[in-house]
Amino acid sequence: MGQIRNVAVLGSTGSIGRAALDVLDRLPETHRTAAISCHSQLDLFETQIEQSQPLYAVVTQCNSSASKDWHSKTNPRSPSTQRFLGSDAVNTIVSRPEIDTVVGAIVGVAGLQSALRTVELGKRLALANKESLVVAGSLIMGTAKTTGAEVLPVDSEHSAIFQCLQTRCSPNELKRVILTASGGPLRDWPLDKLEQATVEDALMHPTWQMGRKITVDSATMMNKALEVIEAKWLFDLTPDQIHVVIHSQSIIHSMVEFRDASVIAQLSPPDMRLPIQYALTYPERAPASSPPFDWNNDCQLSWKPVDPERYPCLQLGFEVAARGGSCGAVLNAANEACVELFLERRIRLTDIAKICKSILHHHHYSPSPSLPELLELDCWSRLEVQRWIT
Repeated sequence: MGQIRNVAVLGSTGSIGRAALDVLDRLPETHRTAAISCHSQLDLFETQIEQSQPLYAVVTQCNSSASKDWHSKTNPRSPSTQRFLGSDAVNTIVSRPEIDTVVGAIVGVAGLQSALRTVELGKRLALANKESLVVAGSLIMGTAKTTGAEVLPVDSEHSAIFQCLQTRCSPNELKRVILTASGGPLRDWPLDKLEQATVEDALMHPTWQMGRKITVDSATMMNKALEVIEAKWLFDLTPDQIHVVIHSQSIIHSMVEFRDASVIAQLSPPDMRLPIQYALTYPERAPASSPPFDWNNDCQLSWKPVDPERYPCLQLGFEVAARGGSCGAVLNAANEACVELFLERRIRLTDIAKICKSILHHHHYSPSPSLPELLELDCWSRLEVQRWIT
């Protein structure tokens, strides 16, 4: 048995974080949950601390009385866990020498700095936070190349591509990758009814159980737009090497097409524990932590092209992948702000693409922004969304 990996799960109370802890519970001989973090779900977080007994626990929301109470108390059921408060503490625990693997599952641009810190230290980053690469893909992948850090995808689509590419093909043999999209909960709605979609309609995803923000992104296909940008950076692709199709069964997670017209696909039941486990155990494969296929059941697989009129957000992703620079930070921040407004019932679902396009096309473009510039653009874009609607 090799050395046990000490894993930090950042964003442990979210859907990806919870799945990661479940996977780690099934890998006691090779992996240990050494650190966890959350923002504000303190009751669930306390339960996770008691179950996992990590060395370190961080609550990033530091201004509430509940968070301060959590930080000051000692739980007799987890006496050895050191408690930290504030977002800066996430980088502190990532920097601890005993932490060698980080699951980046913090939602949104809030996960960027810890992702960058992980690769600066040359550690393994199991990345579920697609926004980190959308906003700062050049910085993160460039730093990883310098330090030797491993950036392994946790998104099911990018994990699928990564697994397909283990065929060890040479770069000139790859023609393109095909990202599959479920189409979201509104994929069969008449186009003229989309403006009437409510928050409840947009959150009724047919195959995946996800957080509210990413479920709305699935309804607009902004999630796939961000994944196009992410794929560019992860696999060093040009936009014309990336294609998207609708695959409503969510069983084919992505495909790779080679220049001789051969196609390799990765299939599995729609369960995030599989790509999480592969990122943690790579290059080895551990026994399944999720239910496998039942090969005695009938199954039909199909796909169809994306209707650009139904999903205008997708084109924005290809545009950003082509231009690079500051575009990813602006698009990501505008979308996050728009989704929040939609969930507050202040804009329509169909307004999201219109607002994001307007802000993207009117920002002051920078081809090689620094991290402070990217964070400044993030703030600017969110303010522009507020100005746009008023």
